[in-house]
Amino acid sequence: MLLDLHSLWNGRRKIRGGVHPEAHKQSTADKPIVTDFPLPERLYLPLQQHLGQPAEPVVKVGDTVLKGQLVAVAQGPVSAPVHASTSGMVVEIADYPAPHVSGLPTLTLVLEPDGEDKWIETTGVDDPFALTPDEICAKVNAAGIVGMGGAAFPSAMKLNLGWKTRIHTLIINGGECEPYLTCDDRLMRERAQGIVEGTAIMRHGLEAPKAVVAIEDNKPEAFQAMSAAARDYPGVEVVQVPSLYPMGWEKNLATHITGLEIPAGGRPTDVGVLLHNVATAYAVREAVRYGRPLISRVVTVSGQALDEPRNVEAPLGTLLSELLDFCGLQPEHAERYVMGGPMMGDPLPRIDVPVVKKTSGILALTPEELRANDTRPCIRCGRCVTACPVGLLPLEMMTRIRAGQFDAAVGFGLKDCISCSSCSYVCPSSIPLVQYFKYANGELISRQQTQQKNDHTKRLAEEKQQRLERAKQRRAQPKTAGA
Repeated sequence: MLLDLHSLWNGRRKIRGGVHPEAHKQSTADKPIVTDFPLPERLYLPLQQHLGQPAEPVVKVGDTVLKGQLVAVAQGPVSAPVHASTSGMVVEIADYPAPHVSGLPTLTLVLEPDGEDKWIETTGVDDPFALTPDEICAKVNAAGIVGMGGAAFPSAMKLNLGWKTRIHTLIINGGECEPYLTCDDRLMRERAQGIVEGTAIMRHGLEAPKAVVAIEDNKPEAFQAMSAAARDYPGVEVVQVPSLYPMGWEKNLATHITGLEIPAGGRPTDVGVLLHNVATAYAVREAVRYGRPLISRVVTVSGQALDEPRNVEAPLGTLLSELLDFCGLQPEHAERYVMGGPMMGDPLPRIDVPVVKKTSGILALTPEELRANDTRPCIRCGRCVTACPVGLLPLEMMTRIRAGQFDAAVGFGLKDCISCSSCSYVCPSSIPLVQYFKYANGELISRQQTQQKNDHTKRLAEEKQQRLERAKQRRAQPKTAGA
């Protein structure tokens, strides 16, 4: 199905709910990306920086590697390889704390840089548009590219899925609606040509008729830069969308751009739409045209506990603590550290954890930047219902969760919640609604895992009993003559 995007754009669909949180972007938005961040003494590369199975190491302790060299291969259908962020020596492969709210350890490859930053020999192509869709997918897969907007889903698998489902519209998400974060904004201002070419390469690989780069209307400089870069690519259109959180949610953006409603429980690909982040598009161009794997990313380092907030291009594996120190961290003023944005990001129990492929930002927030923890009883104002972009009833879900009625909460749409925090943001009683939902989802997953474990144990016991019964029957059978 071909869409007349101009007519759809003229009559674009209004999205449901949403909020206007204070932006807090001014401290970093107008500062160029720092590209000369000094190499750390050690880089910590988790073998699972993506959704799916962790990668498997192909190097051992004591091996020397070059920048961009493959150090761990993908395992299973949903996985992504890992590459060395610089040249140096592998000094350890062991468990190390993950950049996650749990702080639990994950298998990590520790690299000690040699200071030479010497690249492995790479092979690019002069004309990416002469490649077949399979060849493009193979290059993206080999480069270890994942969704860099936060989802971390392996990009090659997403491109391959999109090609199989016949995508008519590729949307590149340049919304960056989360407060504080400006890494995508700066990337669009400074590397627009690369992003647009990456978009065109993905469109070619998907064989999609149209690609649309969507940028919130509070980023005029990015819009101008991207529009100028897109003039050489007739299949790529750059448009502005309203500055409204969470405009960057894929279902919101897909519906707003195309006018197509995504079915409940479905994905944009169900209606012929595929979304990628602008940083992902840039990484695709680097991989396909130049043969460079994903080994660094731009990270917004912000918050009032810093002397000099900025956007830094950091090697993957850099500790967040080193990025914060580079930007003048005043630890005595920091009340909370958040990886990502304040609405959907993860509060971190420690900051000596590494930058990974999905790390869009690290925030050092002061008490003044945090909402006062003075929860009061619900006044049933309904603001949470109005703000919810999914159209859920947050109050009803919370009431069931408080009563331990998790299945009832599922009946009110718990599984459809995207944890955007819009309901918590508008609540006049400061009720941490989204925390209830995260807790309930975690409890349901735990129960499901326990049930699966019990079922597995029961099945093993039954199989053992059947073996014992068969053995007993064999012993009870009379022996044949001459035996």
